[in-house]
Amino acid sequence: MPINIGGLVAIVIFYLLILAVGIWAARKKPPGDDDAEDVMLAGRSIGIFVGIFTMTATWVGGGYINGTAEVVYDTGLIWCQAPFGYAMSLIFGGVLFANKMRSQGYVTMLDPLQNQFGERMGGLLFLPALCGEVFWSAAILGALGATLSVVLNLDNTIAVVLSACIAVFYTLFGGLYAVAYTDVIQLFCIFVGLWLCIPFAWNHPAVGEVIDSQQDWIGEVPSNQWGLYADYCLLLIFGGIPWQVYFQRVLSSKSGHKAQILSYVAAFGCLIMAVPPVIIGAIARATAWNETEFECESPDVCITAKHTAMILPLVLQYLTPDFVSFVGLGAISAAVMSSADSSVLSASSMFARNIWKLTFRQNASESEVLWVMRVAIFVVGVLATVLALTIPSIYGLWYLSSDLVYVILFPQLLMVVHFRDHCNTYGSLSAYIVGVLCRTLGGEDMIGIPAIIKYPYYDEEEGTQLFPFRTLAMIVSASTLVFFSILSRWLFETGRLSPKYDFLRCVVNIPEDAERVGEPHEGEMSVMTCHTVVKYNSTDVNEMNGRINPALNLGSDSDEEAAANQEAPTMTENGRTKKRLVGEIISPPPITSPRKQDQTKL
Repeated sequence: MPINIGGLVAIVIFYLLILAVGIWAARKKPPGDDDAEDVMLAGRSIGIFVGIFTMTATWVGGGYINGTAEVVYDTGLIWCQAPFGYAMSLIFGGVLFANKMRSQGYVTMLDPLQNQFGERMGGLLFLPALCGEVFWSAAILGALGATLSVVLNLDNTIAVVLSACIAVFYTLFGGLYAVAYTDVIQLFCIFVGLWLCIPFAWNHPAVGEVIDSQQDWIGEVPSNQWGLYADYCLLLIFGGIPWQVYFQRVLSSKSGHKAQILSYVAAFGCLIMAVPPVIIGAIARATAWNETEFECESPDVCITAKHTAMILPLVLQYLTPDFVSFVGLGAISAAVMSSADSSVLSASSMFARNIWKLTFRQNASESEVLWVMRVAIFVVGVLATVLALTIPSIYGLWYLSSDLVYVILFPQLLMVVHFRDHCNTYGSLSAYIVGVLCRTLGGEDMIGIPAIIKYPYYDEEEGTQLFPFRTLAMIVSASTLVFFSILSRWLFETGRLSPKYDFLRCVVNIPEDAERVGEPHEGEMSVMTCHTVVKYNSTDVNEMNGRINPALNLGSDSDEEAAANQEAPTMTENGRTKKRLVGEIISPPPITSPRKQDQTKL
């Protein structure tokens, strides 16, 4: 079949619009502020209007609208948990994390984890976050390629590569500025484009009574699947929090209070944006597809399992006029880029800051970190594109990695933000191992991992875990974190184990050249390296919104020796202000209580 020229023109117009907005947004960066943090967080200057759109776009994108329509058509509205789950995720994120993390001046989601558990443990925690972002980008790019190849008869490779190139291009030069401002255009296109299509699709001759009890588009939950239903619900609510795509919006807000407000408003936005795809899914369920121009494989069954994932673009193509479907298809493509650009920037930001800067190159300049992030954006984009074109089970990989984010990252992030005195690196490492084992041994049939542990109510015929084993794994991981943290402190502090066995050097065997300088007050975060104490302040008018104070970035050893007699800025220790000389080594205080031991870190 020939390429659908009209649809292709519509896609190109929307892509050019998004690209133009991305380039324009990249030019909004203030001159002289071209550093890594400015690109990652847009100078922490995102206002209310843009903030509402970009926070809503945390989850509302191509996968969200396509998946909502698919689930309503396939299994009914009751199984469409994403709108409610992600809305509650934004609310709980605002309550538990937004104000506290923004007030501390963090730059990425991994900062508090790395600050508490050390650079190497932070690198391990980076892995599930990285896999989740990369696999998600690959999955939605692959879905877009499949959609355009079926609807427009466009080559799958061309569609995927073109979409990825545009998203990577404006993200590469504009960072969060480009991502945030393109989110405004993309959400507007989704909302207007889909609502424009609904009246035409509803009134198509092949569509029966949409609001009809016989169509059963509401669906039901079988009695033996309530555990599975609850598991997915909790996974969406709490597993939707520890993602850098969310925290890059939180940390780019002007204040912690505004970050909370944006989270709450965006939760409402998620529900509003779910209404059009829900209606389209219901329309598709009430449609006699053999009465449309759609080529059915058999007279009895038109929409097979391979078509359900593309139900929304099929409705736009076959149930609406050409000019309306072109607008809708362009909106879907723009929505996919809205998801892909955020994930690419998130993964690249965490790598450049938490792996390159804080683990391997503590003295790296801002320019170096910025270039590392740009290279990472390109590499992550290429990797996601290759995965989208080569791995058919990419959604299965994303499901598994998102489960690991829920099982591993959520309990650890919750502990370090609210209960940091009750966790250490031993507990973190133990919880990481136990969480991975509990989840992977439960199996994942989409990628061929068999269930080694068959939890209660296991369905042998379908090979499905009906028990809420993901939530169980998360609870076990959280309990392991607390237990082994308390156990390690008790063993070392009571002398039952010699300090020489503190091989992670986080309880009693503290390096003499590393010390946490007091508890950070509101608006401050202390990050330790072997030779430097770096403090971030989100309220200092001289240092804008949490940026690193250059006076505290001591640089190389030679720089320290050259400035050994220069007076450094004041530092706060246990609530008191004191002066110290740059180059002065801070000796660790005598350990007299568990409270003081918690103030030291590898």
